[in-house]
Amino acid sequence: MKTLADLAAIRDKMKGKVAIREGSSDTRIVVGMATCGIAAGARPVLNAFVEAVNDAAMTDSVMVTQTGCIGICRLEPVVEVYVGNEPKVTYVKMTPEKAKEVFAKHIKGGAVVTEYTVGSAE
Repeated sequence: MKTLADLAAIRDKMKGKVAIREGSSDTRIVVGMATCGIAAGARPVLNAFVEAVNDAAMTDSVMVTQTGCIGICRLEPVVEVYVGNEPKVTYVKMTPEKAKEVFAKHIKGGAVVTEYTVGSAE
């Protein structure tokens, strides 16, 4: 970055990624990003969801955000998915690959990926 124009270009490029984490949408993906989650690999999981939303051009209908401790540290990284008025779904021991699968099957397809949910990981 050498000029003000370079800085403006970086800002414009990142605006789309930041906007995904703000606002209100019918579908919310919440990634636990407390110290335990980050240590377990939550940042790549968050990035995978953000990329999937961007790639699918669903930034108007799906919001990706982060939160602090969800309270089940031994199952980190933890992701909670809220779709409309349906009960939340809690996914555990997530990886970027699992995040892409959850996005494809649950967010886009409407089918919960039960093998990654909190009840089946115990």
